[in-house]
Amino acid sequence: MNEDSNPTGGGKPKLSVIIPVFNEKNTILDIIDKVRAVDIPKEIIIIDDGSTDGTLDILKELKLPDVRVFFHEKNSGKGSALRTGFARAEGDLVIIQDADLEYDPAEYPALIEPLISGGADVVYGTRFAGGTHRVLFFWHYLGNKFLTLMSNMLTNLNLTDMETCYKAMKSSIAKRLDIRSRRFGVEPEMTAKFSKMKCRIYEVPISYYGRDYGEGKKITWRDGIAAIWHILKFTFFCRVK
Repeated sequence: MNEDSNPTGGGKPKLSVIIPVFNEKNTILDIIDKVRAVDIPKEIIIIDDGSTDGTLDILKELKLPDVRVFFHEKNSGKGSALRTGFARAEGDLVIIQDADLEYDPAEYPALIEPLISGGADVVYGTRFAGGTHRVLFFWHYLGNKFLTLMSNMLTNLNLTDMETCYKAMKSSIAKRLDIRSRRFGVEPEMTAKFSKMKCRIYEVPISYYGRDYGEGKKITWRDGIAAIWHILKFTFFCRVK
């Protein structure tokens, strides 16, 4: 893409923070507080994707001026929640925020700086470029690296962390994505579509405070297998608007 100008026309950009939520009653209020504490103009869009653990009740009671909440009757997956959130975003820029506490909203300014300066259309927050991170699962790490390598080979990108949650982008890009994946296939789907759009993609090092499965981590090896199919599908068999 050749859009080199500031997306806000020189003024302060408004950021739309999209938070997909499924069964996060123990962390949802904490992550909302952390996002609200970031001193940049923003709106927070929460999509509850059919929670059954009490998260739904917490969100129904939430009354904050900068937070909008939308509800899916049934669990449809992260991709479906992002589709809902992108369609309702009113900001100049968009960032994806998981509802757990693995990613730190205090890093938003660094993530959106390449967008504001006009150098980037999309920014990935990479967990594998020097940021503070919790030491966890070797095979999970290796799976991430393999999927990133496979995605890079087919998109001709040189990302270090395709599967990262933190993806910031111009709102105009988010509106064009037309997300089709239901679960975690959304990460390779977005990456393939950014490549097809000829987006200028930057990476920024981020911290990562990963959870283990006893703490509520949801992605499994089955999602890794599915991601291989999604990489192939969205590289070879999809078009972008």
